Amino acid sequence: MEAALYGPGGFYVRPGGPGPAGHFRTSVHASPLYAAAVARLLRWVDEELGHPAELDLVDVGAGRGELLAGVLAALEPGTAARVRPYAVERADRPAGLDPRIRWVQAVPERTTGLLFANEWLDNVPLEVAEDGRYVLVAPDGTESPGGPLDGPDRAWLDRWWPGGGRAEIGRARDEAWAGAAGSLERGLAVAVDYAHTRGARPPYGTLTGFRGGREVPPVPDGSCDVTAHVALDSCAGPGAVLLTQREALAALGVSGARPPLALASADPAAYVRALSSAGEAAELTDRAGLGAFGWLLQPVGITAPAWPGAGGPPAAR
Repeated sequence: MEAALYGPGGFYVRPGGPGPAGHFRTSVHASPLYAAAVARLLRWVDEELGHPAELDLVDVGAGRGELLAGVLAALEPGTAARVRPYAVERADRPAGLDPRIRWVQAVPERTTGLLFANEWLDNVPLEVAEDGRYVLVAPDGTESPGGPLDGPDRAWLDRWWPGGGRAEIGRARDEAWAGAAGSLERGLAVAVDYAHTRGARPPYGTLTGFRGGREVPPVPDGSCDVTAHVALDSCAGPGAVLLTQREALAALGVSGARPPLALASADPAAYVRALSSAGEAAELTDRAGLGAFGWLLQPVGITAPAWPGAGGPPAAR
């Protein structure tokens, strides 16, 4: 999986390719409302931090920098001038990207602000297990049984994915997330991804591939994305909050409600714009689609609740 995604000629680092947007649709690509919601979240973090002279915005798994560009465009000039945007991505910097965006290969250390990882953890390589043994995968996708699980992986399964059968061991994702969130001195770390929790693990796993907008077999030869859903509850640290995207975006003001019909006669152009925006919001918050994504919010050195809104959501267990 590591070689197929990030090795020489790997899916995500191949030069001249279309990037993730050429193969699958994320919330970032679905609507500018998503970047505007992240901008509102950044303003809240800024308020919690007391409006520091420099406000870091770290996009982990930045693709081609689309989210950062959208957030910067949605901010007021005074706030945008204080923002230090970092795109963390292993591919080369794309041509024409906003020169304010710092393009880096690894998560920067000692930042203060918002770290946002949209559909990053699902591409952190992991091991697959079946009936107490590792699953080996050849470059053509052929699977065969491997050796017995080692102690740490078996312990992870016993705690987070009990019951035997086929499972995806999320220990590497836990460690990757702990490292990313641990890079913050103060602020909020957010992971957004296809997710499941301990009470509803998929019985046969979720490993799959994507290419050209279609789901394909997860052949690890660099020709397609290789991905698996994330056990976000195992990633969560002390004080973390788990939400669905529908809940998170609602708290950030994204609503799919239709505009009032009276607006159609009073201002037809405004009605059409509002109707289009409502349609995009409905896609982002659809319970059967993007709205079912998981959001993990991890506060670092800021006052609870680590979420805009009275009372905040329940803490992750």
